[in-house]
Amino acid sequence: MGDARYDIPEPDAFTRTYWDAAAQGRLLLRRCADCGRAHHYPREFCPHCWSEHVTWEPASGHATLYTWSVVHRNDLPPFGQRVPYVAAVVDLAEGPRMMTELVESDTAELRAGTPVDVAFRDGVPVFRLRKKDVSGARDA
Repeated sequence: MGDARYDIPEPDAFTRTYWDAAAQGRLLLRRCADCGRAHHYPREFCPHCWSEHVTWEPASGHATLYTWSVVHRNDLPPFGQRVPYVAAVVDLAEGPRMMTELVESDTAELRAGTPVDVAFRDGVPVFRLRKKDVSGARDA
């Protein structure tokens, strides 16, 4: 395997816009001009109505936790050094569901519907629990 890493994507001509924005700490989505729905992962057409009239737009970075799994074993680099880690699916505020990793989060606090926010590691979007204010309520 050598120095291969399985957590850093190889952008192609189409996805380069997405990955360049992520490297700058910005999460992008695609939105269809015909049906109005946003989607993720980036595609050149709308997966809802098949229109090719889709454009990039910034996402808010806000989401809610849909489901997760704590991974205790993964032999692919660099995941072996990260175990245990939380593989998760989040519902973005704009509508699409996104596979991701949940970082800096106490697994005892995880509940479906918990608010999370985007963070970036090595130019890859990951999420973490939304910070609580001093009263203990999660920031909106």
